[in-house]
Formats: sequence, structure tokens, C-alpha cells
Amino acid sequence: MKLAVTYEKGEIFQHFGHTQQFKVYEIENNEIVGSEILNAGGSGHGALAGFLKEHGVDVLICGGIGGGAKTALAEAGIKLYGGVSGSADEAVKDCLAGKLSFDPDAMCSHHDDHHGHGENCGHGSCADHGGH
Repeated sequence: MKLAVTYEKGEIFQHFGHTQQFKVYEIENNEIVGSEILNAGGSGHGALAGFLKEHGVDVLICGGIGGGAKTALAEAGIKLYGGVSGSADEAVKDCLAGKLSFDPDAMCSHHDDHHGHGENCGHGSCADHGGH
């Protein structure tokens, strides 16, 4: 399995459509076996979803993300964990351990969100996605 994180200086970058880099982790048997940083160029959500698909990404962890990007990722078959902030490496470890706090309604635009930040209101975890 390949898991990507929107990435900037070790942290999760908060605006998916403007992402310049992704850190892509290779996961086997629920363990990180390697990682690399890919330059994406921040070319808009449709192109970024295609970029991730081309690189074989199965799961994405990111900060804020708009509806169009969510749709593009779903069409590419990429599972999304949005509304996450902090260390990219720690988020991946938490995801694999089934304890990642994310917000399935995270959006780039400001809106009233009924879940609040930091709650784990989603179902499942990265570990449920399985390793290849």
C-alpha cells in the first residue's frame, strides 16, 4: 500500500489544491518500509488527484480540502483522511495504529463544521485499508 501526505517542512500542508510536495510512504504488513518526497507542483486538485493515482497512492492524509478535490480523489480510488494537522510522520504512525484524528467534513473554505476539530468522527483506519 502507498500512503501519501500533503507535505511541507515535516508538517501536513493544509491546502490540498496548492500542495507542492507529497511525502509518500510504502506500507507493508502495517509497517512503514520506505518513504520518498515527490514534487507535485501544486497544479490544482484534479491534476493532483491524477498525480497521486499515477504514483500508485491508495490513501491520502491532508489538511483542508474542497469538495471538488474530494470527488477527484474518490474517482481515482484514493481513500481520504482530511482535517489532519501536525507532523506528517506521526500522522502516518497514528493512522496505521488506528488512532488518527481526522475530520471527514474538513474543507479548505470556512464553514460551520458539526464535528469540531480533533475528534475522530470517521470510521475505520488506515490499517483497515490493508497492505500489499
